[in-house]
Amino acid sequence: MSLKSLVEQVPFYNQVVKPWHLAQAVAASAKYDFPAKKLRVIGVTGTNGKTTTCFMIWKMLNEAGRKAGLLTTVAWGGVGGDETDVVDEGEDARHLHRQFEHMTTERVEVLNQRMRAVADAKAEFLVLEVTSHALSQFRTWGVPVEIAVFTNLTHEHLDYHKTMERYRAAKLKLFKQAEYGVVNADDENGIYYEAVFAPGHYSSYGIKNGQIRAKSVKLAENGISYSCGDISGFGDYSSGDIKELKIRTQIPGIFNVYNSLAAVAVGLKVGLTGKQIEQGIAALTAVEGRMTRIREGQDFEVIVDYAHAPDALEKVFRSVKPAQRAASGRKSSGQLGPGRRIIAVHGGAGRRDSSTRALRGEILGRESDVVIITEDDSRDEDPRKIAAQFVEGAEKAGKRMGEDLFVELDRRKAIEKAIKMARKGDLVLILGKGHEKTILRKEGAVAFEDIKVAREVLRER
Repeated sequence: MSLKSLVEQVPFYNQVVKPWHLAQAVAASAKYDFPAKKLRVIGVTGTNGKTTTCFMIWKMLNEAGRKAGLLTTVAWGGVGGDETDVVDEGEDARHLHRQFEHMTTERVEVLNQRMRAVADAKAEFLVLEVTSHALSQFRTWGVPVEIAVFTNLTHEHLDYHKTMERYRAAKLKLFKQAEYGVVNADDENGIYYEAVFAPGHYSSYGIKNGQIRAKSVKLAENGISYSCGDISGFGDYSSGDIKELKIRTQIPGIFNVYNSLAAVAVGLKVGLTGKQIEQGIAALTAVEGRMTRIREGQDFEVIVDYAHAPDALEKVFRSVKPAQRAASGRKSSGQLGPGRRIIAVHGGAGRRDSSTRALRGEILGRESDVVIITEDDSRDEDPRKIAAQFVEGAEKAGKRMGEDLFVELDRRKAIEKAIKMARKGDLVLILGKGHEKTILRKEGAVAFEDIKVAREVLRER
């Protein structure tokens, strides 16, 4: 076990270091002259969907001519909406820069440095992805939040927060420092985030509940579409009453109904027209590592996604199964049938919440035809022990080792195995790391990209 891991095992360690975190935040904010004060900040928090929601809002604002920058798990910069991938962080922030660190809301020094770059690029808005860790550790201290967005709250990060109540309370901090809230009303925790604001100072969205609702939802392999009913009177919409919005995304998945609804609510609040909202959301073609389809001429599907929490895994399977059934010409019976299989590759990170491992294994076993358990960021934890917990869950769901359940701890070999097993019409899901550019092993960070490896294996095949 590393020294850092040993130190973090000290009782009440997280509470003891909070004054140090606050001092760092104050110093970094002062050093860069409180850069966020020059920006209209839209902060997005929640367990799942944060990154895609940020990208949808960012793209929508820039398409409408409102210069916006972005700071997310996947990338940062992008003032003016330029999606060119530029790794050199020495250039100005007109381009999107890759995010190499395994961190969403960066440490305060880097966070303030990047906010300063976005402000210096003359952005009006900053779309900021905010984690519960960041809020607990004061990383957003000194950041005035105009709009706070809540996507959802599910079981994750309890290794740090210990209870769901404390996890929820950490995310509530973003709303307590915000002027206006946008809340997922279909999430049972939404009421806590709405309660922070007086009536008229928040808007809610959902499919079943909320002021802004998605109707006539249609899921397709290449995206989703739905309509929003009467949304007049919400936010700062000033172009007259509008009776209906027709929303279309180029990214599939039922969860993107919710992500795009959050973007709709933000668009209405900042005064975009219905046309600007529709066109802006439709303009986003993809988010790296979020339901990313890998196409190299093969006759089966390969999708890479960042899903690693139980709820996120469930949503990925729910999203791909209708499209998979449609591709095979079967009715929506819930069974993919012989010859049309889902082959899932997944693993668990070390030194993170271990209580979900067996549950995730059970979800994989129940929803996949073939499960391949592999490594994730094992850090200094034994990857064999991590895998064993996943196997326990998969076997509970009925999978049998060596038949439809396999363990391959080398992630590249696991991806190779899944792709070699795939037949015409099958779907290979590579889950857990998404956009990430390294894998954290005992010896440290090692270059590894699921998307890159999948492309290489497919080309070799």
